Amino acid sequence: MSQQLGGQPIIILRQGTTRNRGEEAQNSNIAAAKAVANAVRSTLGPKGMDKMLIDGMGDIVITNDGATILQQMDIEHPAAKMMVEIAKTQDAEVGDGTTSAVVIAGELLKNAEDLLGRHVHPTVIAEGYREAAAKSREILSGMAITVKPGDSEMLKKIAETAISGKGAEAYKVLLCNIVVQAITEVTDPDGTVDIRHVNVQKKVGGAIGDTALIEGMVIDKERAHPGMPKEVKNAKILLLNAALEYKKTEVSAKINISLPGQVQAFLDEDEKMVHAMADKVKRTGATVVFCQKGIDDVAQHYLAKAGIFAVRRVKKSDMENLSRATGATITNSIDAVTPADLGAAGLVEEKKLSGDEMIFVSKCKNPRAVSLIIRGGSEHVVDELERAIHDALMVTGVVAEDKRIVAGGGAPEIELSLQLHRYASTLGGRIQLAIEAFAKALEVIPRALAENAGLDPIDMIVAIRAAHESGKKTFGLDVYEGKPVDMQKAGVVEPLKVKTQAVTSAAEAAVMILRIDDVIASSQSGTPGGMPHGGMGGMPPGMGEE
Repeated sequence: MSQQLGGQPIIILRQGTTRNRGEEAQNSNIAAAKAVANAVRSTLGPKGMDKMLIDGMGDIVITNDGATILQQMDIEHPAAKMMVEIAKTQDAEVGDGTTSAVVIAGELLKNAEDLLGRHVHPTVIAEGYREAAAKSREILSGMAITVKPGDSEMLKKIAETAISGKGAEAYKVLLCNIVVQAITEVTDPDGTVDIRHVNVQKKVGGAIGDTALIEGMVIDKERAHPGMPKEVKNAKILLLNAALEYKKTEVSAKINISLPGQVQAFLDEDEKMVHAMADKVKRTGATVVFCQKGIDDVAQHYLAKAGIFAVRRVKKSDMENLSRATGATITNSIDAVTPADLGAAGLVEEKKLSGDEMIFVSKCKNPRAVSLIIRGGSEHVVDELERAIHDALMVTGVVAEDKRIVAGGGAPEIELSLQLHRYASTLGGRIQLAIEAFAKALEVIPRALAENAGLDPIDMIVAIRAAHESGKKTFGLDVYEGKPVDMQKAGVVEPLKVKTQAVTSAAEAAVMILRIDDVIASSQSGTPGGMPHGGMGGMPPGMGEE
């Protein structure tokens, strides 16, 4: 980029910098965002297809989870990267609806492109989209159905909607029961849910139907010493965040040894210290010890002789979940342990699963942390099942907390579209065009559901719209029957938060992309080919730049 001043060019930007302005920049950004939306559109709904993604190392991922697809794709275009951010936010906040959010954003930009072609200013479109998103949240809240606390049947339907369309659909009754039980167990008395308390372990082998819930914890570790018991019934569990080994000094120390026997005396003293530690553990009455830090060979030997089952180097997150599952308190010093700090479990055992040793802490009385063992015939099956279960856990947790749901199957989008059209007609000026474009964009969800099921999208949208105009607000598209059906009665329901988050983040991303009228991209590695800034062969600097 250079400016001409009295015949002398003034260089402002580094050589190799590219710049797109005005319409060219907007068209480029909108085209990139639409391309990303089209990439995931075919995965939407129960009849959506999967994508196979192969990275630079040749590793394969097979999935129809929007967030996973976009994260695995090596996306270069900056506007396209913003679409990936929508999917990431949606996944982190509510766990489902990632594809919907991206597809809506793509359609909002497509409709904005038409308005730009009719010389509607981008700021007018942005203002209209913001207003439409706020109105949408208001309409969705008015449509929401309240779930009674402890309504496990409704939670199962929520989980079922999240799992539908994933590879594990044949086992969805089993998986939904497991997911709802897990969420019910880990819900705190104040109603908050943290799915980190559901410890998910993947093991290739067996079939999807072997996936099981353990009322307690499963830890991917083995006993510290083979001489320790393989199983302990009615275990008293000590959780220790301190090392069972000889403490090394913090500062560098030098020991002078003058007599031959002093070396042995020094080593014996070390052993006595470790022995004393092992004795203290034994005196606590604990029969199982989980240690966050190390247990040295001497301590292992003494604990094994005492018949204590010990595990070392347990992760912090596993320790916290063990505390919730067994009722034990994590202690930072062996000297401070009291019998009240110990937890309890009906059974602690080491079992082999798919060739690996794992520790099962089960039969806990009131576990507030549980474990899920996911099984499947291949690594790709297990990975995709984990993604499906993660989505189901997230949405079930969201409903357990928020207690508000809406019908699925494109029903809320059609209702929003109709109400926004009515709202737009009450407004004057060009902003009305933007709100109408927003309303029309929401129809992309039922249209994509119909297309992915091999149905005629125009016929389906007309039929659903007719049902809504006659007051049937929960009617959506049944992709199996190929006609509008009451989604609430059919059990196709989704958390309200999934819909509000999808509409909000799609609108925000579309507005941000629309407001860009200048893209200035620096050259990747400074001057090309390592040439000096002066250019080549007397070529004036800044030559060939805009």
